[in-house]
Amino acid sequence: MTTSTAAGLRFDDVAVGDEITPVSIPVTYKRICMNAASTWDWFPGHHDPEYARSQGQRTIYLSTLFFHGFIDRGLGDWAGPDALLRRRKISMIRSIYPGQTATLTGRVVGKREVDGTGLVDLELMVSSEEGPCVPSEATLQLPTGMG
Repeated sequence: MTTSTAAGLRFDDVAVGDEITPVSIPVTYKRICMNAASTWDWFPGHHDPEYARSQGQRTIYLSTLFFHGFIDRGLGDWAGPDALLRRRKISMIRSIYPGQTATLTGRVVGKREVDGTGLVDLELMVSSEEGPCVPSEATLQLPTGMG
């Protein structure tokens, strides 16, 4: 597993098979509602338990925007401040509810240089205690060379 320094990872620091540093965050009613408020995602399933239950959910649940931000945070923690997110793809297959923990894990599945740019492809997963919830992919651009 590679870990980032204060300066962050460089393209040559990363190998296929490396795992990212896992990130976990407790999910509370407050966190879900604050995320809805901060992103202006006022879809009722993210703040109204009765509406969420009418959809077949247990209660309110995390939004798409939460997962985008959570994945970005985990990648930034791992790769450092000089990494640039070039691509992110997520699929939501299971909701995460208050009282659960969202955990991001992942690994490097590819590495390539394109026109002097170092690109790193990752497979990621956000899981709860109930198992996989949000399978994801990302491509990071990492600094190449010495400078």
